Amino acid sequence: MNTTIMLFLLQDGITNGAIYALLGLALVLVFAVTRVILIPQGEFVTYGALTYASLSSGQMPGTARLAFAMGIVAFALDLFAARASLHPRLVSRAFAIDIGLPSIILALTFWFAGHHPPIAVSITLSLLIVASIGLFLYRIAFQPIAHTSVLVLLIASVGCHLALQGFGLVFFGAEGQRGPTLADAAFTAGPLRFTGQSIAVYAITVAFIIGLWLFFGFTLYGKALRATAVNRLGARLSGIRTTLSGQIAFGLASVIGAFSGILIVPITTLYYDTGFLIGLKGFIAAIIGGLVSYPLTAVAALVVGTVEAFSSFYASNFKEVIVFTLILPVLLLRSLAAPAVEEEKD
Repeated sequence: MNTTIMLFLLQDGITNGAIYALLGLALVLVFAVTRVILIPQGEFVTYGALTYASLSSGQMPGTARLAFAMGIVAFALDLFAARASLHPRLVSRAFAIDIGLPSIILALTFWFAGHHPPIAVSITLSLLIVASIGLFLYRIAFQPIAHTSVLVLLIASVGCHLALQGFGLVFFGAEGQRGPTLADAAFTAGPLRFTGQSIAVYAITVAFIIGLWLFFGFTLYGKALRATAVNRLGARLSGIRTTLSGQIAFGLASVIGAFSGILIVPITTLYYDTGFLIGLKGFIAAIIGGLVSYPLTAVAALVVGTVEAFSSFYASNFKEVIVFTLILPVLLLRSLAAPAVEEEKD
Protein backbone atom coordinates (compact mmCIF):
# COMPACT_ATOMS: atom_id res chain seq x y z
CA MET A 1 0.00 0.00 0.00
CA ASN A 2 1.34 3.40 -0.94
CA THR A 3 0.53 6.77 0.63
CA THR A 4 -2.09 7.69 -1.96
CA ILE A 5 -4.12 4.53 -1.36
CA MET A 6 -3.87 5.03 2.39
CA LEU A 7 -5.20 8.59 2.05
CA PHE A 8 -8.10 7.39 -0.10
CA LEU A 9 -8.99 4.75 2.49
CA LEU A 10 -8.78 7.29 5.30
CA GLN A 11 -11.06 9.65 3.41
CA ASP A 12 -13.56 6.88 2.78
CA GLY A 13 -13.36 5.77 6.42
CA ILE A 14 -13.93 9.29 7.74
CA THR A 15 -16.93 9.78 5.45
CA ASN A 16 -18.50 6.49 6.54
CA GLY A 17 -17.55 7.18 10.14
CA ALA A 18 -19.35 10.53 10.03
CA ILE A 19 -22.56 8.72 9.03
CA TYR A 20 -22.08 6.17 11.80
CA ALA A 21 -21.47 9.03 14.21
CA LEU A 22 -24.85 10.53 13.38
CA LEU A 23 -26.58 7.22 14.02
CA GLY A 24 -24.58 6.63 17.19
CA LEU A 25 -25.57 10.07 18.46
CA ALA A 26 -29.24 9.31 17.80
CA LEU A 27 -28.99 6.02 19.71
CA VAL A 28 -27.29 7.74 22.65
CA LEU A 29 -29.90 10.48 22.58
CA VAL A 30 -32.85 8.09 22.73
CA PHE A 31 -31.30 5.84 25.38
CA ALA A 32 -30.27 8.78 27.56
CA VAL A 33 -33.85 10.06 27.64
CA THR A 34 -36.09 6.99 27.35
CA ARG A 35 -33.84 3.97 28.14
CA VAL A 36 -34.85 2.52 24.75
CA ILE A 37 -32.13 0.89 22.63
CA LEU A 38 -33.55 2.05 19.31
CA ILE A 39 -33.11 -0.89 16.93
CA PRO A 40 -35.42 0.77 14.31
CA GLN A 41 -32.89 3.57 13.88
CA GLY A 42 -31.74 1.80 10.72
CA GLU A 43 -35.30 1.93 9.36
CA PHE A 44 -35.34 5.71 9.84
CA VAL A 45 -32.23 5.78 7.62
CA THR A 46 -33.91 3.63 4.97
CA TYR A 47 -37.20 5.52 5.08
CA GLY A 48 -35.48 8.89 4.81
CA ALA A 49 -33.26 7.80 1.93
CA LEU A 50 -35.88 5.96 -0.13
CA THR A 51 -38.58 8.56 0.51
CA TYR A 52 -36.20 11.22 -0.76
CA ALA A 53 -35.27 9.09 -3.80
CA SER A 54 -38.94 8.34 -4.56
CA LEU A 55 -39.97 11.99 -4.37
CA SER A 56 -37.02 13.05 -6.53
CA SER A 57 -38.10 10.58 -9.21
CA GLY A 58 -41.74 11.74 -9.11
CA GLN A 59 -43.14 8.72 -7.22
CA MET A 60 -45.51 8.74 -4.25
CA PRO A 61 -43.74 7.19 -1.21
CA GLY A 62 -45.80 4.83 0.91
CA THR A 63 -44.21 6.23 4.08
CA ALA A 64 -46.54 9.25 3.90
CA ARG A 65 -49.55 6.90 4.08
CA LEU A 66 -47.89 5.01 6.95
CA ALA A 67 -47.45 8.25 8.91
CA PHE A 68 -51.15 9.06 8.39
CA ALA A 69 -52.24 5.57 9.49
CA MET A 70 -50.01 5.72 12.58
CA GLY A 71 -51.50 9.12 13.39
CA ILE A 72 -54.99 7.61 13.42
CA VAL A 73 -53.84 4.88 15.82
CA ALA A 74 -52.11 7.46 18.02
CA PHE A 75 -55.28 9.57 18.11
CA ALA A 76 -57.33 6.54 19.20
CA LEU A 77 -54.81 5.81 21.96
CA ASP A 78 -54.90 9.43 23.14
CA LEU A 79 -58.70 9.32 23.34
CA PHE A 80 -58.61 6.03 25.23
CA ALA A 81 -55.98 7.30 27.68
CA ALA A 82 -58.04 10.46 28.40
CA ARG A 83 -61.45 8.74 28.38
CA ALA A 84 -62.15 9.80 31.98
CA SER A 85 -61.85 13.53 31.15
CA LEU A 86 -62.44 14.22 27.48
CA HIS A 87 -62.19 18.01 27.38
CA PRO A 88 -62.77 19.66 23.98
CA ARG A 89 -59.39 21.39 24.21
CA LEU A 90 -57.59 18.09 24.77
CA VAL A 91 -59.45 16.36 21.94
CA SER A 92 -58.82 19.20 19.49
CA ARG A 93 -55.12 19.29 20.38
CA ALA A 94 -54.77 15.53 19.88
CA PHE A 95 -56.69 15.74 16.60
CA ALA A 96 -54.47 18.56 15.31
CA ILE A 97 -51.25 16.68 16.11
CA ASP A 98 -52.29 13.11 15.29
CA ILE A 99 -54.65 13.66 12.36
CA GLY A 100 -54.22 17.20 11.08
CA LEU A 101 -50.42 17.25 10.79
CA PRO A 102 -50.02 13.91 8.93
CA SER A 103 -53.00 14.82 6.72
CA ILE A 104 -51.26 18.02 5.62
CA ILE A 105 -47.99 16.14 5.04
CA LEU A 106 -49.83 13.46 3.02
CA ALA A 107 -51.58 16.08 0.88
CA LEU A 108 -48.33 17.97 0.22
CA THR A 109 -46.52 14.73 -0.62
CA PHE A 110 -49.29 13.67 -3.02
CA TRP A 111 -49.18 17.05 -4.73
CA PHE A 112 -45.41 17.37 -5.08
CA ALA A 113 -44.83 13.71 -6.00
CA GLY A 114 -46.42 14.25 -9.40
CA HIS A 115 -44.51 17.42 -10.16
CA HIS A 116 -40.86 16.34 -9.62
CA PRO A 117 -40.17 18.71 -6.70
CA PRO A 118 -36.85 20.52 -6.19
CA ILE A 119 -34.24 18.89 -3.98
CA ALA A 120 -34.96 21.20 -1.04
CA VAL A 121 -38.68 20.32 -1.12
CA SER A 122 -37.94 16.58 -1.34
CA ILE A 123 -35.59 16.79 1.64
CA THR A 124 -38.09 18.78 3.71
CA LEU A 125 -40.98 16.42 2.97
CA SER A 126 -38.82 13.37 3.68
CA LEU A 127 -37.76 14.75 7.05
CA LEU A 128 -41.36 15.65 7.97
CA ILE A 129 -42.64 12.20 7.01
CA VAL A 130 -39.95 10.29 8.92
CA ALA A 131 -40.19 12.64 11.93
CA SER A 132 -43.95 11.95 12.08
CA ILE A 133 -43.32 8.21 11.97
CA GLY A 134 -40.79 8.56 14.79
CA LEU A 135 -43.17 10.56 16.98
CA PHE A 136 -46.08 8.19 16.43
CA LEU A 137 -43.85 5.15 16.93
CA TYR A 138 -43.04 6.37 20.43
CA ARG A 139 -46.69 7.10 21.17
CA ILE A 140 -47.93 3.72 19.95
CA ALA A 141 -45.18 1.30 20.95
CA PHE A 142 -43.11 2.82 23.76
CA GLN A 143 -45.09 5.41 25.70
CA PRO A 144 -47.55 2.85 27.14
CA ILE A 145 -44.65 0.73 28.47
CA ALA A 146 -42.22 3.54 29.33
CA HIS A 147 -42.12 2.50 33.01
CA THR A 148 -41.02 -1.09 32.30
CA SER A 149 -37.51 -2.54 32.31
CA VAL A 150 -34.85 -2.03 29.65
CA LEU A 151 -35.29 -5.65 28.54
CA VAL A 152 -39.01 -5.17 27.81
CA LEU A 153 -38.25 -1.96 25.93
CA LEU A 154 -35.58 -3.81 23.92
CA ILE A 155 -38.03 -6.56 22.96
CA ALA A 156 -40.52 -3.92 21.81
CA SER A 157 -37.74 -2.20 19.86
CA VAL A 158 -36.89 -5.44 18.02
CA GLY A 159 -40.56 -5.93 17.18
CA CYS A 160 -40.82 -2.39 15.79
CA HIS A 161 -37.71 -3.01 13.68
CA LEU A 162 -39.21 -6.14 12.13
CA ALA A 163 -42.52 -4.41 11.44
CA LEU A 164 -40.96 -1.31 9.89
CA GLN A 165 -38.61 -3.40 7.76
CA GLY A 166 -41.58 -5.34 6.42
CA PHE A 167 -43.40 -2.11 5.60
CA GLY A 168 -40.25 -0.92 3.83
CA LEU A 169 -40.37 -3.94 1.54
CA VAL A 170 -44.03 -3.25 0.77
CA PHE A 171 -43.49 0.45 0.09
CA PHE A 172 -40.23 0.39 -1.88
CA GLY A 173 -39.92 -3.16 -3.18
CA ALA A 174 -36.77 -5.27 -3.32
CA GLU A 175 -35.03 -3.07 -5.89
CA GLY A 176 -32.51 -0.50 -4.71
CA GLN A 177 -32.72 3.24 -5.34
CA ARG A 178 -30.38 6.20 -5.53
CA GLY A 179 -31.14 9.89 -5.11
CA PRO A 180 -29.73 13.11 -6.56
CA THR A 181 -26.71 14.72 -4.93
CA LEU A 182 -27.19 17.69 -2.63
CA ALA A 183 -24.37 19.69 -4.21
CA ASP A 184 -22.29 19.24 -7.36
CA ALA A 185 -19.34 21.36 -6.18
CA ALA A 186 -15.98 19.65 -5.71
CA PHE A 187 -12.37 20.52 -5.04
CA THR A 188 -9.08 18.64 -4.83
CA ALA A 189 -6.42 18.67 -2.14
CA GLY A 190 -3.37 16.81 -3.37
CA PRO A 191 -4.45 13.35 -4.53
CA LEU A 192 -7.81 13.60 -2.72
CA ARG A 193 -11.04 14.88 -4.24
CA PHE A 194 -13.77 16.22 -1.96
CA THR A 195 -17.30 16.39 -3.36
CA GLY A 196 -20.11 18.58 -2.14
CA GLN A 197 -21.85 15.47 -0.82
CA SER A 198 -18.91 14.46 1.40
CA ILE A 199 -18.53 18.03 2.67
CA ALA A 200 -22.24 18.04 3.59
CA VAL A 201 -21.71 14.81 5.53
CA TYR A 202 -18.85 16.32 7.53
CA ALA A 203 -20.63 19.63 8.21
CA ILE A 204 -23.94 18.11 9.34
CA THR A 205 -22.19 15.55 11.56
CA VAL A 206 -20.08 18.18 13.31
CA ALA A 207 -23.13 20.41 13.78
CA PHE A 208 -25.14 17.61 15.40
CA ILE A 209 -22.26 16.54 17.65
CA ILE A 210 -21.65 20.03 18.98
CA GLY A 211 -25.35 20.85 19.27
CA LEU A 212 -26.33 17.70 21.19
CA TRP A 213 -23.27 17.83 23.44
CA LEU A 214 -23.94 21.45 24.41
CA PHE A 215 -27.68 20.89 24.78
CA PHE A 216 -27.47 17.88 27.10
CA GLY A 217 -24.35 18.94 28.93
CA PHE A 218 -24.91 22.63 29.60
CA THR A 219 -28.63 23.47 29.40
CA LEU A 220 -31.18 23.02 32.16
CA TYR A 221 -33.78 21.52 29.83
CA GLY A 222 -31.23 19.07 28.41
CA LYS A 223 -30.36 17.88 31.89
CA ALA A 224 -34.06 17.60 32.65
CA LEU A 225 -34.46 15.31 29.66
CA ARG A 226 -31.63 13.10 30.89
CA ALA A 227 -33.25 12.95 34.33
CA THR A 228 -36.20 11.07 32.88
CA ALA A 229 -33.94 8.08 32.20
CA VAL A 230 -32.60 8.03 35.76
CA ASN A 231 -35.95 8.19 37.53
CA ARG A 232 -39.16 8.77 35.57
CA LEU A 233 -41.29 9.12 38.70
CA GLY A 234 -38.87 11.58 40.28
CA ALA A 235 -38.73 13.54 37.03
CA ARG A 236 -42.52 13.80 36.93
CA LEU A 237 -42.64 14.91 40.57
CA SER A 238 -40.08 17.59 39.69
CA GLY A 239 -42.36 18.93 36.97
CA ILE A 240 -40.65 17.33 33.97
CA ARG A 241 -43.05 16.12 31.29
CA THR A 242 -41.61 12.68 30.60
CA THR A 243 -44.01 12.02 27.73
CA LEU A 244 -42.87 15.17 25.93
CA SER A 245 -39.25 14.23 26.62
CA GLY A 246 -39.70 10.89 24.89
CA GLN A 247 -41.43 12.49 21.93
CA ILE A 248 -38.60 15.00 21.53
CA ALA A 249 -35.99 12.24 21.71
CA PHE A 250 -37.72 10.07 19.11
CA GLY A 251 -38.41 13.06 16.90
CA LEU A 252 -34.76 14.11 16.93
CA ALA A 253 -33.57 10.52 16.40
CA SER A 254 -35.87 10.05 13.40
CA VAL A 255 -34.71 13.35 11.86
CA ILE A 256 -31.06 12.38 12.38
CA GLY A 257 -31.70 8.97 10.83
CA ALA A 258 -33.53 10.48 7.86
CA PHE A 259 -30.74 13.03 7.36
CA SER A 260 -28.20 10.19 7.40
CA GLY A 261 -30.14 8.31 4.73
CA ILE A 262 -30.44 11.40 2.54
CA LEU A 263 -26.68 11.91 2.81
CA ILE A 264 -25.96 8.27 1.92
CA VAL A 265 -28.42 7.61 -0.92
CA PRO A 266 -26.61 9.75 -3.55
CA ILE A 267 -23.35 7.92 -2.77
CA THR A 268 -24.52 4.31 -2.86
CA THR A 269 -27.61 2.28 -3.76
CA LEU A 270 -29.86 1.60 -0.78
CA TYR A 271 -32.38 -1.21 -0.36
CA TYR A 272 -35.29 -1.59 2.04
CA ASP A 273 -33.13 -3.52 4.54
CA THR A 274 -29.80 -1.71 4.11
CA GLY A 275 -30.41 0.61 7.03
CA PHE A 276 -30.29 -2.20 9.59
CA LEU A 277 -26.64 -3.00 8.87
CA ILE A 278 -25.71 0.69 8.85
CA GLY A 279 -27.57 1.18 12.12
CA LEU A 280 -25.68 -1.71 13.72
CA LYS A 281 -22.39 0.02 12.99
CA GLY A 282 -23.73 3.15 14.62
CA PHE A 283 -24.76 0.94 17.55
CA ILE A 284 -21.16 -0.25 17.91
CA ALA A 285 -20.01 3.36 18.19
CA ALA A 286 -22.74 4.06 20.75
CA ILE A 287 -21.73 1.04 22.84
CA ILE A 288 -18.08 2.12 22.83
CA GLY A 289 -19.31 5.52 24.01
CA GLY A 290 -21.15 3.80 26.85
CA LEU A 291 -24.53 5.01 25.52
CA VAL A 292 -23.91 8.28 27.39
CA SER A 293 -21.00 10.18 25.81
CA TYR A 294 -21.58 12.11 22.58
CA PRO A 295 -17.91 13.05 21.88
CA LEU A 296 -16.68 9.50 22.62
CA THR A 297 -19.42 8.07 20.38
CA ALA A 298 -18.31 10.35 17.54
CA VAL A 299 -14.66 9.33 17.92
CA ALA A 300 -15.63 5.65 18.07
CA ALA A 301 -17.69 6.04 14.89
CA LEU A 302 -14.67 7.43 13.04
CA VAL A 303 -12.64 4.45 14.24
CA VAL A 304 -15.36 2.06 13.04
CA GLY A 305 -15.48 3.74 9.63
CA THR A 306 -11.69 3.69 9.26
CA VAL A 307 -11.44 0.03 10.28
CA GLU A 308 -14.17 -0.82 7.78
CA ALA A 309 -12.38 1.01 4.96
CA PHE A 310 -9.03 -0.72 5.58
CA SER A 311 -10.75 -4.09 6.11
CA SER A 312 -12.47 -3.78 2.74
CA PHE A 313 -9.03 -3.26 1.15
CA TYR A 314 -7.14 -6.06 2.90
CA ALA A 315 -9.90 -8.63 3.55
CA SER A 316 -13.15 -7.62 1.88
CA ASN A 317 -14.80 -11.00 2.56
CA PHE A 318 -14.36 -10.51 6.32
CA LYS A 319 -15.06 -6.77 6.43
CA GLU A 320 -18.27 -7.02 8.45
CA VAL A 321 -16.80 -9.64 10.79
CA ILE A 322 -13.81 -7.43 11.58
CA VAL A 323 -16.01 -4.38 12.19
CA PHE A 324 -18.42 -6.16 14.53
CA THR A 325 -15.52 -7.78 16.40
CA LEU A 326 -14.59 -4.30 17.66
CA ILE A 327 -17.41 -4.53 20.18
CA LEU A 328 -16.01 -7.62 21.93
CA PRO A 329 -13.01 -6.07 23.76
CA VAL A 330 -15.18 -3.12 24.80
CA LEU A 331 -17.83 -5.39 26.31
CA LEU A 332 -15.13 -7.45 28.01
CA LEU A 333 -13.51 -4.40 29.59
CA ARG A 334 -16.85 -3.02 30.73
CA SER A 335 -17.86 -6.34 32.26
CA LEU A 336 -14.56 -6.55 34.17
CA ALA A 337 -14.90 -2.96 35.38
CA ALA A 338 -18.53 -3.38 36.45
CA PRO A 339 -19.08 -4.00 40.18
CA ALA A 340 -20.11 -7.49 41.19
CA VAL A 341 -23.83 -7.88 41.89
CA GLU A 342 -25.13 -10.66 44.12
CA GLU A 343 -27.93 -12.69 42.65
CA GLU A 344 -31.19 -12.59 44.56
CA LYS A 345 -32.03 -15.82 46.38
CA ASP A 346 -35.52 -17.20 46.52
